[in-house]
Amino acid sequence: MTTDRWAQWLLTRRDGGSATLRARYAPDLAWFRDGVLDRADLKPDDVLLDVGCGTGLIGFGALDRLGPDGRVIFSDVSQDLLDQCRRIAEGDERCSFVQSPAEDLAGVADASVDVVTTRSVLIYSDRKATAFAEFFRVLRPGGRLSLFEPINRFTLQHRPDELFGLGGSPVDDLVAKVSNVYRGRTQPMFDFDERDLMTWAETSGFEAVELDYRAQLDVPAEPISDWDALKRAAPNPLVPTYGEAIAAALTNDERERLDAHMAALAAARTPTRRTTAIAFLRALRP
Repeated sequence: MTTDRWAQWLLTRRDGGSATLRARYAPDLAWFRDGVLDRADLKPDDVLLDVGCGTGLIGFGALDRLGPDGRVIFSDVSQDLLDQCRRIAEGDERCSFVQSPAEDLAGVADASVDVVTTRSVLIYSDRKATAFAEFFRVLRPGGRLSLFEPINRFTLQHRPDELFGLGGSPVDDLVAKVSNVYRGRTQPMFDFDERDLMTWAETSGFEAVELDYRAQLDVPAEPISDWDALKRAAPNPLVPTYGEAIAAALTNDERERLDAHMAALAAARTPTRRTTAIAFLRALRP
């Protein structure tokens, strides 16, 4: 049984235990994985350190691209997730496992890896500059850094009260109340943007820093297909599920009104909208 919040979220709370929601998220996750690995310029015999490996999305994707002499070090703050990756690896000798946070990779020696990858990890760190310094430390000269981060400050600026991809709906007042439950709980997720990523990489000593940035404002997106499942999901590991937030923010009558509206949207397959910003960054240790 998993106990830590990181494992609970990745294994159940991210998608509310719903296969439908899991399938909905899968294309984006595959795109993030390929974007990180494509920018890593992998060589067959590289040693790759995947920081904040989670369930192994990047690490196992890298194994598929490396040769028999390549190796992946799975690193995560969660022992439960490292155990999950170890089970998936099934004794593959190219895999090793280190429990550590991004800001203190003490289990990884100086100048010992060829590539550092990370995906959606810095958003949980309040010492992001320190993490970049650690990435630089463990890389060999000529080593590459490739990472992905959502830029949540963009969403906060443009759609601060938006949840569920709704806007201009009869339940905007209720959505605003639910949004307020989350406000201020996850400051590290909003305290940076793409320019900060560039600055931290440069300050740490990296060269050839490249950043690919993409923002979307009110782009048509998938409809809500299962409202009950979505209420069992949480937007990140540090906050309540949507259902828990709804229970905390709304009266019984308000919850009934929100449920009725959302169930009707799901039944009608009404499109939602997407407002996001993301950044891929790659850099070279000279």
